[in-house]
Amino acid sequence: MADETAKGYWIGRIEVSDLDEYKKYIAANGPAFAQYNARFLVRGGEYECVEGEARSRNVVIEFPSFADAKACYHSGVYQAAKAFRDPVSTGELIIIEGYLG
Repeated sequence: MADETAKGYWIGRIEVSDLDEYKKYIAANGPAFAQYNARFLVRGGEYECVEGEARSRNVVIEFPSFADAKACYHSGVYQAAKAFRDPVSTGELIIIEGYLG
């Protein structure tokens, strides 16, 4: 069973086909992330792919809990923002529980 005190994370790897349209997603996702107290740990930046295949955009977003991370994704506010992203990007996104050690 998941420990409710563990943080939650989104790990995303994205390719964007139309950056101008993608910027609408970036502008629209802020309210959802604020509502769920999300914090970007990685948002783009330099990287080195040492195994497997890379995507051009990489992101890690931290949430206070795994439940918050899931709730944010499924919220109407985020889904409305995601509608801007879907037509102009492909990639992978996982929601994962943090490790408490």
